[in-house]
This record gives sequence, structure tokens and C-alpha cells, in this order.
Amino acid sequence: MKETLIDRSSKSIWLEKYRDRVVSAEQAVKHIKSGDTVYVHSNAAAPESLLDAMTNRADELENVKVVHLLTLSKAAYAQPMYSNSFRVNALFIGSNVRSAVNEGRADYTPAFLSEIPSLIETGILPIDVCLLQVSPPDAHGYCSYGVSVDCSIAARKSAKVVIAEVNNRMPRTLGRSFVHISKLDFIVETDRPLPVLEPQEPSETERAIGQYVATLVEDGATLQLGIGGIPNAVLRYLTEKRNLGVHSEMLSDGIVDLIEAGVVTNDAKTFLPGKVAVSFVMGTQRLYDFVDNNPLIEFQTSDYINDPDIIARNAKMTSINSALQVDVTGQICADSIGNYLYSGFGGQVDFVRGASRARGGKAIIAMPSTAKGGLVSRICGTLRPGSGVVTSRGDVHYVVTEFGIAQLHGRTLSQRMRALIAIAHPDFREELEQDCHKLSWFQR
Repeated sequence: MKETLIDRSSKSIWLEKYRDRVVSAEQAVKHIKSGDTVYVHSNAAAPESLLDAMTNRADELENVKVVHLLTLSKAAYAQPMYSNSFRVNALFIGSNVRSAVNEGRADYTPAFLSEIPSLIETGILPIDVCLLQVSPPDAHGYCSYGVSVDCSIAARKSAKVVIAEVNNRMPRTLGRSFVHISKLDFIVETDRPLPVLEPQEPSETERAIGQYVATLVEDGATLQLGIGGIPNAVLRYLTEKRNLGVHSEMLSDGIVDLIEAGVVTNDAKTFLPGKVAVSFVMGTQRLYDFVDNNPLIEFQTSDYINDPDIIARNAKMTSINSALQVDVTGQICADSIGNYLYSGFGGQVDFVRGASRARGGKAIIAMPSTAKGGLVSRICGTLRPGSGVVTSRGDVHYVVTEFGIAQLHGRTLSQRMRALIAIAHPDFREELEQDCHKLSWFQR
């Protein structure tokens, strides 16, 4: 076990208070009561030791509401056997709670990521207990929220009880990323690796999409990307660009490659120049090591990073997001497949609107042209019944598939239809044409 910051500051005046608050995970979660609403730290920061201990109390608890965004945890509390004890309220639906939501054993709250801290702070989404995972304290008694700041500060401030897993392996990230130990009611010490997401190797289709998207990225642009095959493909084709910047809700390993190659310099940014501005990171241990104590990386809350007005302050802001389905007028479905709830709003709308308002900004939706092995077109005449519109037809500038780029901004409905049909898979273009010709307002 490496020497901790606690060991190196043993004479600090806060150390006695810290030690008085250290308990076992089992003791800490005794402060969760039936009927409580429990907030869980997001993404790779989900405090697994606390969650395991909470789940082990299932026989003692009833109707505990567990609120969180995406988490890279087992989420055992969402299993059917615990349905009387715990009910998840997903602010973003991950694979670990997707079955529970669609089977009616869990809830889903659709919300823009930029607005979730406000929902918590105003009491619309009240929190009784906040479960965090943080870094060891520094010489002044401050722990870092580590790899995930997002909505955790709002939850910590609003909660009646704050329980923190202090993990010796949590990176110390910089920015608005600190909490003093005096704000933590109970502390559980651990030393375990964070969950990792290995980079997804892009498919041939995703590489083609990545090449098209890269042509839309200008030198000096500020980027927002997610994680997965398409973002990874885009990043691979940006190596010849110059002076790129990053303002994104999340950071993945591919950005590290571009920083080390000198492609991402952040020098041309018009807001927070010289900084990679993020809210959370998910990736490999290499990424977690990279952000540890790195002054290049500025961590901020979701209501700051995802605020469309702040995003728009970045000239040439270029947002790159994905979709499950797009209709021929440009309506974007990104959280559901018909009535099947799949993910959530996340930050897509925040960044699409922010990029749209930015000087020289571009809002891009990138996706394969088909799903289910080529049997279903993702570009459709009308969205599948039950599908929700996450991003409106008035927000998106570009839609990209492996067959090209459709520019929608400022275009009529008829022009949009033609542009989108042109980048649909050839097997479905005739059917889409026929669907459009049925509409009285479609100009032939």
C-alpha cells in the first residue's frame, strides 16, 4: 500500500477529527433508514464498499430510494430479490439498472444534466443520505471528489448524512473538486482499484463515421465527445488538426493521446483557455493516473460544465453526440427504443444547444445508418411509437452516418428529408422516399 497523504500530515489539526469519524462500512450504512432517499456518487466513483454494505442490510430496510446517474457498479440493490427494500431512481439509465427500469421495479427521471444539481438543491429531488467515494485528504484536510464531480457537491450539501469511502487509489483531481473532512459525517477507508473501461475498438462502420466527422472539426475548435466506438474513431482522425481544445462533460483515454501528441493544446479556447474542462472521467488506469494532480484538467460541476450559456462561450464549439433513431425531419431519439427505456438525456441537449449558440459552433449527431445487424434503418420516416424526442429538429446542425454528412441547420423540411435519405443505408432509401412522398407538404 502506498504512503497516503494522511500519513504525511499526521500532525495536522484536523487529523483527530478525521480519525473520530472512521468506521466500518457496516457501521456507516446503519445510518440509512427505511424510507430514506440515498444519493450514490456517479460513474467510476460509485462507492462499491458502501453499496455492498447497504445491500447486505436489505432485510432491515424498506422503501429506500437509491438515486444516481450512470454508475460502473454491480448495482445489486436493483435485483428483483431486493425490490421491497430498494427502488432505484435513475437519472441516466445504465446497463446495470436497465432491466429494473423497464420491468417497473425502478424509476427514471428524464432531466438535462445541467439541471440535476438544481433539482437537488431546491428540494425537488430531496436527498437524505449521500454516499461518496473520495481521495485521501491533503495536508489541509481536503479530500477530492476524484474522477467524478458532476452532481456530487449538490448532493453532499443537501444531504442530512454524508458517508464517504476514502479510497487510497482515488485520484486527486483539481478544480472545484474538494470537500473538507469536516463536511463528512462518517468515513470508511478502502484501498481498491477503480473500475475501468477499456477503449472500444471502432468497427469499419464507425471508422467511416469518424472520418466524416473529423472533416467538420476545424483547427482551433473546442470539442465535446462521449465514449465508445464512434468517439474513439473520431479522435483517431484528428491527429492532423491543430490547437484543439476540450470542454466536455466527460473525458476518455483518446483525448489523452491527442494531448500527448500536441493536437489538444487548449490555447485557442475562448473560455477557460489552457484548461481541459470536464465534469467526470471514465476509462483505463492510464486515464486515472493522467488526471491525478494534473493542473491541465479543470474539474467542475455539471451545472457549470453543461450550462449551454457557458458552453457557447467557446468559439468553434463542436459537440459530437449519438442517437438511437432520427426521423427525416431531424428529430433525435437518444434515450429510448420505442417504449423501451435505454439511457437518458445526459448532456446531449446541453451541448447541442451550447454549440449551436457558439460563434462558429457545430452541433453534430453521429450514428450508424442501421441497427440490428442491418435489419433496421436508424433514419426513419417517423420515430418508432413510444420513442421520446430528446433533441428537437431545430437544434441539430449535422447528422453523420457512414454514408456521409447531412447538413440540416437552416434547411426546409423537404431539404432535410433529401439530405437524410442521402446518408441512409441504400437498402432503405427507396422506402424512405415513398414515406416522404405520402406527405402533402413534401416538395417533389
